[in-house]
Amino acid sequence: MFDLQLKTEDRLLSENGFGNQQERETGTMTAEKVYAEPYRGHVSLGVALRGLIFVVPVIILGLVIFWGVRHGTDAQKVAGVVPGVVAAILWGIFVSGIRVAAQWERGVVLRLGKFQVVKGPGIMYIIPFIDNVRFVDLRLLTLNIPSQQVITKDNVPAAIDGVLFFLVADPEKAVILIQDFAFAIAQYAQATLRDVVGALSLDELLSEREQIQKRIAELVDQRIRDWGLHLDSIRLQDIEMPEDLKRIMSRQASAEREKRATITKAEGDKIAATNLAAAAVIMEKTPGAMKLRTLQTIDSLGAGPANTVVMFPVELAEAIRNLVQSAAKKNGETTVV
Repeated sequence: MFDLQLKTEDRLLSENGFGNQQERETGTMTAEKVYAEPYRGHVSLGVALRGLIFVVPVIILGLVIFWGVRHGTDAQKVAGVVPGVVAAILWGIFVSGIRVAAQWERGVVLRLGKFQVVKGPGIMYIIPFIDNVRFVDLRLLTLNIPSQQVITKDNVPAAIDGVLFFLVADPEKAVILIQDFAFAIAQYAQATLRDVVGALSLDELLSEREQIQKRIAELVDQRIRDWGLHLDSIRLQDIEMPEDLKRIMSRQASAEREKRATITKAEGDKIAATNLAAAAVIMEKTPGAMKLRTLQTIDSLGAGPANTVVMFPVELAEAIRNLVQSAAKKNGETTVV
């Protein structure tokens, strides 16, 4: 029962132009994705108007006929009712030619199979049994581009899906020049997507999504312009790659981040060593600087039972050093201890 449900869902998606070729052949859904279903078809706004225009006069005519023949013979009643029925039928045929187009619709009228005029919006009239009208939606329309299996230039398989935004610019061309413009633009967009992505490497596919979308849109819009359509934009949604390739890319990205961290740490150590060397030179030339640095170090230790500081006078150390130097000079030695 569950398999039957999957097959039914696949059939419905196939009828609406969704689902890739592999899914339609196997009868199963390989990915659980929820697509927005585009609104299709024309909702007749003239049914209530035609019913009102037909029913009210027929009721009035019926009451008049009934009032006139109510006291007559059977032959007189039949003679009065038959013309009324014929008149009601003729009136119904006349009223059936009334059509109503919404503000966002246009009606392409064909008379005996030949294009006549584009009408709408609002109330329009067509000749019954002679004229035929097809309503075209002029609003921005949306179509899903189902997942497309693409091989990139560097032989990496990827599955890409997207969404297509377009509108009808010329209702006459959209109806006369092409059988089903929505299906046609969806198929052309799928083929163009495969052609464009197939000429790119994987790195270009992942890093230049905006340029890819613009390129596909330019190619599609250039072709469908002759169909009376205008492409608003194409947006790529998901780019699916094999799991092993995803793991390799993840390790590569991790190694790249570790490399940058190591280089950054080495550069920081180099800068710190350079600054310490410069500070040592300055402290050696300025005796007071070393004393200040010593006092800062002692102050940074803080007061606490865990810190025990034994103070040794700096002046005493200098005096001892001077005595040693003097003794060395008296003995004829040049080495300074």
